[in-house]
Amino acid sequence: MDNNFKLTEYLSSGIENIIKNAVKASLDNPKESIFIAKYALSSKKSKKLRTGSEEKGLHVPPFLIASITNSCNLHCKGCYARANHSCNDQKNDNLLTCDEWDRIFTEAENIGVGFILLAGGEPLLRRDVIEKAIKHKNIVFPIFTNGTMLDNEYLALFDKNRNLIPILSIEGDLKLTDDRRGEGVYNKLNKCIKSMYNSGIFFGASVTVTKENIENVLSDDFVSELYDNGCKLIFYVEYIPVTSTSKNIAPDDGDREFLENRLSVLRAHYNNMIMIAFPGDEKASGGCLAAGRGFFHINSHGGAEPCPFSPYSDTSLRNMPLIEALNSPLFIKLQSKDILNSEHTGGCVLFEQEDKVKELISE
Repeated sequence: MDNNFKLTEYLSSGIENIIKNAVKASLDNPKESIFIAKYALSSKKSKKLRTGSEEKGLHVPPFLIASITNSCNLHCKGCYARANHSCNDQKNDNLLTCDEWDRIFTEAENIGVGFILLAGGEPLLRRDVIEKAIKHKNIVFPIFTNGTMLDNEYLALFDKNRNLIPILSIEGDLKLTDDRRGEGVYNKLNKCIKSMYNSGIFFGASVTVTKENIENVLSDDFVSELYDNGCKLIFYVEYIPVTSTSKNIAPDDGDREFLENRLSVLRAHYNNMIMIAFPGDEKASGGCLAAGRGFFHINSHGGAEPCPFSPYSDTSLRNMPLIEALNSPLFIKLQSKDILNSEHTGGCVLFEQEDKVKELISE
């Protein structure tokens, strides 16, 4: 990995760096530039709030991940969320309401959280929650969507409200994407990308990296096509195997080295594009950023979890303020027992240490 790249500066404690890159990435888009300039001011205020909490002994992460629904309209091969039953096709009446999410967003804003990643399931199924997110202008909400429900009404919503940033899930070229996500998905994504480009909407892409697509999604052809069509942000997320039979497509150490080296080259070439890799970039942070170090995950029922790939909770935001949830006994144990920095074979630390996490939550 490029020794000059520090995730703690680029991601965890350095939201300013992301904003700086976002400003460069939007110089050809006046509407987006105006929003980012305003957000840069509120980001300084958020950092000041987090610093104040730190001085009082409370660490507030700059990021949250919020799974606002457990439903999805696709059945992607190897879906981790479906495998651990955090995503299904059944209607669930026990989800957090839009007002409960609104309260969480307000509390997050008041303690200095600057980014809340909206996930699912398919988050566009919860337009009621997304409409609550709109009014929290001091928070940027990247929305991780499969893109198939991104209609003209949503495009208008994203165009008008720049604190919402659609992040489209794509697996590489047409064959790779449709093989995993279903026939016709790639063409729907391309249609969405062209619509957002024509509307001047700032958007990104999320790529699940496997042995099958790693060369394709890190190629100049793939990245340049996204860049030329207006994509200015790419998340590379290593595939987490859902069964023993799917381990053969999860990246190994050699693949991770390739990923790091290619990202270093791509970042240098596309210097006004934002590229983040999980969990690979966490090496520079001294360990996993989950469990409140850099972020934590709120599931669709309000449970505070270390991360989406470690779906265990002893704390519910349904009956507890967000600031108190930061002191989740599980989070404190994970940090104090140094599990987040523990040795592992690569990839997701907490996924590999699942038995230890289960032991901690049962203590």
